[in-house]
Amino acid sequence: MRVPYLLLLILLALHLTFVLPWKKEEFRNCNQTPFCKRARAFKPGSCSLVAHDVSINDGDLTAKLLPRNQDPDHPPKPLLLALSVYQDGILRLRVDEDPSLGPSKKRFQVPDVILDEFLSKKLWLQRISTETIGSDLSPSSIVYLSDGYEAVLRQDPFEVFVREKSGKRILSLNSHGLFDFEQLRVKEEGEDWEEKFRGHTDTRPYGPQSISFDVSFYDADFVYGIPERATSLALKPTRGPDVEESEPYRLFNLDVFEYVHESPFGIYGSIPFMISHGKSRGTSGFFWLNAAEMQIDVLGSGWDAESGISLPSSQSRIDTLWMSEAGIVDTFFFVGPGPKDVVRQYTSVTGTSAMPQLFATAYHQCRWNYRDEEDVAHVDSKFDEHDIPYDVLWLDIEHTDGKRYFTWDRALFPNPEEMQRKLAAKGRHMVTIVDPHIKRDDSFPLHKEASKKGYYVKDAAGNDYDGWCWPGSSSYLDMLSPEIRSWWGEKFSLENYVGSTPSLYIWNDMNEPSVFNGPEVTMPRNALHQGGVEHRELHNVYGYYFQMATAEGLVKRGDGKDRPFVLSRALFAGTQRYGAVWTGDNSADWDHLRVSVPMVLTLGLTGLSFSGADVGGFFGNPETELLVRWFQLGAFYPFFRGHAHHDTKRREPWLFGERNTELMRDAIRVRYMLLPYFYTLFREANTSGIPVVRPLWLEFPSDEVTFKNDEAFMVGSALLVQGIYTKEAKKASVYLPGKQSWYDFRTGATYRGGITHQLEVSEESIPAFQKAGTIIPRKDRFRRSSTQMVNDPYTLVVALNSSQAAEGELYIDDGKSFEFKQGAFIHRRFVFSGGKLTSLNVGPIASSSTKFSSNCVIERIILLGHSRSKSALVEPENRKVDIELGPLHFQTARHISVLTIRKPNLLITDDWTVKIL
Repeated sequence: MRVPYLLLLILLALHLTFVLPWKKEEFRNCNQTPFCKRARAFKPGSCSLVAHDVSINDGDLTAKLLPRNQDPDHPPKPLLLALSVYQDGILRLRVDEDPSLGPSKKRFQVPDVILDEFLSKKLWLQRISTETIGSDLSPSSIVYLSDGYEAVLRQDPFEVFVREKSGKRILSLNSHGLFDFEQLRVKEEGEDWEEKFRGHTDTRPYGPQSISFDVSFYDADFVYGIPERATSLALKPTRGPDVEESEPYRLFNLDVFEYVHESPFGIYGSIPFMISHGKSRGTSGFFWLNAAEMQIDVLGSGWDAESGISLPSSQSRIDTLWMSEAGIVDTFFFVGPGPKDVVRQYTSVTGTSAMPQLFATAYHQCRWNYRDEEDVAHVDSKFDEHDIPYDVLWLDIEHTDGKRYFTWDRALFPNPEEMQRKLAAKGRHMVTIVDPHIKRDDSFPLHKEASKKGYYVKDAAGNDYDGWCWPGSSSYLDMLSPEIRSWWGEKFSLENYVGSTPSLYIWNDMNEPSVFNGPEVTMPRNALHQGGVEHRELHNVYGYYFQMATAEGLVKRGDGKDRPFVLSRALFAGTQRYGAVWTGDNSADWDHLRVSVPMVLTLGLTGLSFSGADVGGFFGNPETELLVRWFQLGAFYPFFRGHAHHDTKRREPWLFGERNTELMRDAIRVRYMLLPYFYTLFREANTSGIPVVRPLWLEFPSDEVTFKNDEAFMVGSALLVQGIYTKEAKKASVYLPGKQSWYDFRTGATYRGGITHQLEVSEESIPAFQKAGTIIPRKDRFRRSSTQMVNDPYTLVVALNSSQAAEGELYIDDGKSFEFKQGAFIHRRFVFSGGKLTSLNVGPIASSSTKFSSNCVIERIILLGHSRSKSALVEPENRKVDIELGPLHFQTARHISVLTIRKPNLLITDDWTVKIL
């Protein structure tokens, strides 16, 4: 008994270590990370590379990069450069070693992130023009990018930049001469390549292989992006004369318990995509497709004052320094010029958000852990008893048999299929957790099969890597391999996942991957993947492949007919194509409520529309007021889920007294009321990449007051939401941008745009406003779940602007299948102008085989900002309907009356006009 007992003590000690609050010393800083320390030490002008042999090959501009001063006795190995141009003004720059010169290994290029469709949009370059810049001794090479834009390869000194044809720069790389590319080489005698950190040794068998370079954004006031971290939306400088010395922004997927807010430290995900925005020029973006650890400095004004390098003085700019441990240079320049243009350009490369099922956009109830089937049934019945809608109930790791995924603890969950069917009978769903660590137990068939097939990641010695996680001794599948991903996907079939039903979906946690006894709680960098790829080269993309495999497995389970739902904690560029993400293990405090907004906004800007934070905070017990405020804010997150740690007190909405239950029920009902609007926005994200929730400046790009505002946000283009982030708040300062008016979401009261309002705050709600000139579709009847609302009628809220005009859209499909891809959907545009509200079809003219039909009608039309009228005429029926005062909302205690067209009973599928008389 002694050995198992000791193992149990070790596991317990490890578990306790990693549930303590975040400790800075457990993770490397830049000075403890040699590649980062080296790159930060470079001085401007350090790069001596010059571009040689510039020509066009296979439609690309190609060149060789060699040092300016070469030793004839030791000729250097050139770097190979390729510039490619794609539709919509996207420039791609790649720099790699010359494989013909026999490097010790092939440097890793991240597969399965860039869309094949994007690659097909390459513009084959035909010619190069030249221009001598300033006092350069060699002419620069100029290629067409798009109408109004061109790309420039400056040969000596080496530099790449994009400019308007007028000569104004937009983006540049290596303008400060900080480019450095450590080529793979033979280890010299006596040279020590090992790196040590807190008892862990990284053997680094291929030696230093880092890359770094500077990127400048011109006419930029702020830069944004590069998630994931708990900090402000606008990225603060990390170095410079007036900047308190700081760590760079780190991109290295890590399992960080109780992460701190206002920190540049990276947490669960990494997206190396940065956006700049400024009033004078607009927006641009830069993306580096690289899955190794990355560190990025935002350099404060004057950082290069003594460099002697001259850049255009007529243009302001923000300089940045990008550093990575390994990989290649594979970068993308996005010229905009508008913020939505940049987001569209980026998502044309990495993909737009998958269209979720309707239920997934509603409210989710989760806890680590709902104990057993009786607990599940009790929680489910209490939602009904208190008239609180919800759609999904979640089970964490304790539902399994000894942390063996795809199993059930049959003592606690003896009839999982029946449990799921009872939920499904109410239109509800279940989600279970499936993590990447596989329990090393020879009696566990999944482990036995994976081990036999050689499907695990290997350690540096070539053996199956063995690390510690929730099950104890665990191994990790090599998700780089398409074969292994396909094998994994088969495990989600109803036959293989015994106890699952078609209404069960999946949660991928711990997929950074988290390894309790690993360096920095993750897999060692010298672990080996298929083809000899080191883990250091692909670490940040591991969780992406895991979510991809899971999502594709769920698609297979449904014979390609059922949209998957997979929540992932780790994330990378392209994650949006496979499911949702959340901001991880936050804490039950006001600061974490506050920082959730810039975190979700940043994820949206970088492609991940379907994100949210744990409502109430995962760690700790929220005071009641905080929990209520979090529900009120969380109702506007794209992903809306309550979740809590097992050590916390139970916090279901009915446990805090009747008044607080009422407030939380009201918040959740707001989400259900707005589901038609949210679903329409998810479709917009699916087609264009534009996020569901947006920074104010995305909708008001010329309004400087919005550029740093991350306390308020837009839901689509019509709703502005301002959170309440302090205890016992009596007033809120709310800036309403633009020249048009805004209507209070709760009362319909009018507020002027372009100024900051000091508003009284009540416990009932947080400030929210509908922009004049917009139309929002709603459903005002409350059911147990979104599924039960499908056939309910709609309400249109028409908020008129100063021209007595407004417009909006409504998208509907079957809410679950992929048939919308074949045109089986309804897409209507509503336009109010000249006293008429018109419904127009903006979807395809569907054939009988693909047509999606609905008998739903519009039951009410609310007119905000319209003078009193008594009737309206429905055309083409020539039918008269009454206009009278009616409630703005049904669920609130306040009875606010507004001008309402009652029961026009207009089919949402039809073209029609309602003329105000």
